[in-house]
Amino acid sequence: MAKQETTYDQILTDLRKKEYSPVYFLMGEEPYYIDVISDFIQKNVLDETEREFDMTILYGKDIDITTVINAAKRYPMMGAYQVLIIKEAQLIKDWDNFVHYLSNPLKSTILVLCYKYGMPDKRKKWFQEVLKVATVYESAKLRDYEVGSWITKYCKSKNVAIDEKAVAMIAEFLGTDLSKLVNELDKLLLTKPADMQRLTPELVEKNIGISKDFNVFELQAALINKDVVKVNRIIRYFAENKKANPMVMVLSQLFKFFSDLMIYHYLSDKSQGAVASELRINPYFVKDYQKAAQSFGAWKTMNIISWIRDTDARYKGIDNPSTDEGDLMKELVFKILH
Repeated sequence: MAKQETTYDQILTDLRKKEYSPVYFLMGEEPYYIDVISDFIQKNVLDETEREFDMTILYGKDIDITTVINAAKRYPMMGAYQVLIIKEAQLIKDWDNFVHYLSNPLKSTILVLCYKYGMPDKRKKWFQEVLKVATVYESAKLRDYEVGSWITKYCKSKNVAIDEKAVAMIAEFLGTDLSKLVNELDKLLLTKPADMQRLTPELVEKNIGISKDFNVFELQAALINKDVVKVNRIIRYFAENKKANPMVMVLSQLFKFFSDLMIYHYLSDKSQGAVASELRINPYFVKDYQKAAQSFGAWKTMNIISWIRDTDARYKGIDNPSTDEGDLMKELVFKILH
């Protein structure tokens, strides 16, 4: 009986050892890991000659489960295995009949089902059989607070370090989309000087198009330090570069920061570890909350959260017939700073 739900690293470890499962059921909201696993199987299980005869890739929108079963029952022509990869498996409708194949899967077939952007109904009989027979992997979407540590870990896996500020810039700009994160990080790794062992904010600015001086991260820092000149310089830059700095993203980040600051105010344990754990942030950023708490008391923080909500509503057209987003931001930061 094959493993049930397992980890990404364990699956790749087993594949490298040529320990194969007759069925891989790869599912979840995050497509990146599903693609990495299926691509690894596609490129490494069979050699080039075997792939010509014993590799089949089908798409869920074009087939039904009977097509999958019939293809899976074929024997390999050249080697020990045939590989059958079903992309967009979530588009297949008639899964109930899959139980017939799962009751006796062909050991010479490696069937890879890529069920992206969601999960099947785990109560269904066919999925209960999947759990008994297949290697099952759930690829969960990265949470906002996990992005920074994920970036650092990815760089470490490539034998390079990365500055905390560079991490914050990338996380803020790219969010939780792992495919985008990997593409941009790989771009940095390719373009960095050969002797550079640490990715810097300057490298990020040059190659990803994120300004190291004019971003939400820097606006937040300027507000904390009550640097009026820098705050106004940044929001003016935002107004002139709306596409790169959409107001909805700016307000969202500010709302998150001040909401977390409100929580910080009422923490009984304000040690670095406790704050990082409670707010689910990198310990590096705890100092920002310590400084912000000195600049903005709990009552002021509560008002700021209310002002951000109001600005967001007005930006979306509620009780705001004419004020543009640049002026809305000026109003907001004036209230925060005074």
